[in-house]
Amino acid sequence: MAARMNNPIAAIVLAAGKGTRMKSDLHKVLHPIAGRPMLLHLMASVDELSPAKKVVVVGDKADQLEAALSGTAELAVQEPQLGTGHAVRQAEAALSGFDGDVLILYGDVPFVPAATMRAMLDRLGASDAPAVVVLAFEPADPLQYGRVITDGDRVVKMVEHKDATDAERAVRLCNSGLMAARARDLFALLARVTDDNAAKEFYLVDIVNIANADGRLCAVVKTDPADVGGINSRAELAAAEAQWQAFRREEAMAAGASLRAPETVWFSWDTQLGRDVTIEPNVVFGPGVKIADGATIRAFSHIEGATIGAGCEVGPFARLRPGTVLGEKAKIGNFVEVKKAVLGAGAKANHLTYLGDATVGAGANIGAGTITCNYDGYFKHQTQIGERAFIGSNSALVAPVKIGADAIVAAGSTVTLDVGDGELRIVRGEQLVKPGWADRFHDAMRKKKAAEQKK
Repeated sequence: MAARMNNPIAAIVLAAGKGTRMKSDLHKVLHPIAGRPMLLHLMASVDELSPAKKVVVVGDKADQLEAALSGTAELAVQEPQLGTGHAVRQAEAALSGFDGDVLILYGDVPFVPAATMRAMLDRLGASDAPAVVVLAFEPADPLQYGRVITDGDRVVKMVEHKDATDAERAVRLCNSGLMAARARDLFALLARVTDDNAAKEFYLVDIVNIANADGRLCAVVKTDPADVGGINSRAELAAAEAQWQAFRREEAMAAGASLRAPETVWFSWDTQLGRDVTIEPNVVFGPGVKIADGATIRAFSHIEGATIGAGCEVGPFARLRPGTVLGEKAKIGNFVEVKKAVLGAGAKANHLTYLGDATVGAGANIGAGTITCNYDGYFKHQTQIGERAFIGSNSALVAPVKIGADAIVAAGSTVTLDVGDGELRIVRGEQLVKPGWADRFHDAMRKKKAAEQKK
């Protein structure tokens, strides 16, 4: 049964539910997993198929979905919500004139692989021309899922749990809700669906039963339960996050990264790791991190929006914020925060430092307690530190300011003016020496304390 090739594809994504179990002001499908809204995880998989059309069916909090999608899909409004069949029908106008294959997906089922979607479309295009392809799975506990009654890969009947007989509930093959059908078949079948059921809703699954009654073939494709896990509560969201992280950790190690305590490392959806990267325990990656070969990320570091060069060392207890770029073999040590700053090759800030809105030349050394004072209460300003410059401990560099190549800023300085190449800059109050003063002070205070104790 050879699959048809090059048939145009459309995706209908259902996201009109209220998501009341989330108890949130944020739309359910916009809750993030690995730093990315679950809906956008799904849309990224859809995009791997190069669809001609994408329609997201919205209802509650439609404005949030519109903002998140940013024009990448058409929206169709379902109001009121009268069931899954009714929801899919709302996409009919958006697909007017479309004569291809349609995938029906769910915004709260975010991890359907593109390969699984392709398998559904391939089965739809086979020579026996099924009217509908159903994606099914066998969970450990069938719970309240609708059942798929089959003969081989032919779907004999589909039934919702609440309408199923005891014998039907004994069947372990469950309906994921995902389907594929040709556009002309899909909407013709939906037009014949009624709400004659216990919930008085228009069930999408009824298109299979209607097609069967017409004598047409409907087929099933099976998938792993992990691919079709739905997310309806905070607990299920946490479980989905754990599932995603576990997979990503295994993927990272298989690709050549060393994770000292894998279960304590948290990746973002777009984290990129080179070969021979070492990640110590309790490291968290936010979005936008790229790490080159041979870098080491030490324990308890938080990294977001940063590019880390080959052989760099970061942490422990470091925070890299968006806009951080570390050149080859640069080093950021413990309790150092870097934001929107570029460090050249071999530059280092080993401890207790803040570098914001700065450029640090290759080989420069930033002493402990150094701060770039980048914000005046209204605007951010730049600090430039030249190659091989040495910034002494506990220095404040008041931006905008430039420290030249090979310059030295003495410890404890507050620098407000540019320092030229090779200069030494010392900005300190005069150091006074008063011989015997401390001894006289201690004697006076001890006598005072003794007098107080006698009262």
